[in-house]
Amino acid sequence: MQIQISPGGSQTIYRQIVDQIRRAVAADKVAIGDSVPSVRQLAKDLVVNPNTVAKAYAELVRDGVLESQLGRGYFVARRKNIYTKAERLRRLDDVLDSVVSEALALDFASEEVVQRLVERMEALSPRER
Repeated sequence: MQIQISPGGSQTIYRQIVDQIRRAVAADKVAIGDSVPSVRQLAKDLVVNPNTVAKAYAELVRDGVLESQLGRGYFVARRKNIYTKAERLRRLDDVLDSVVSEALALDFASEEVVQRLVERMEALSPRER
């Protein structure tokens, strides 16, 4: 798994790390049980503060994407729904609100947005959901 950041990008470095690891796990680019770089190693590789990586890993552990094994490091966790359906929908709505706002600002029709969403889901999701 290769993580690349854009220091001058619109997203924080912390968010870039979280999103890239989530995508890699969702797309099966890393397997359940695979280790991820240590906080110190990833911070060194990306030339960022270790606290930034630690914050990203903490969120991924909290959300069930990674698991921490004391003295061994961080590993890709078995997928499980740790949120209720209502919470999952609320989180999805938050993301979709942002996407819809941007799509409207860019003057896209609903059909174009839906088609792109379907294409992106198919491209990023190697398995049936």
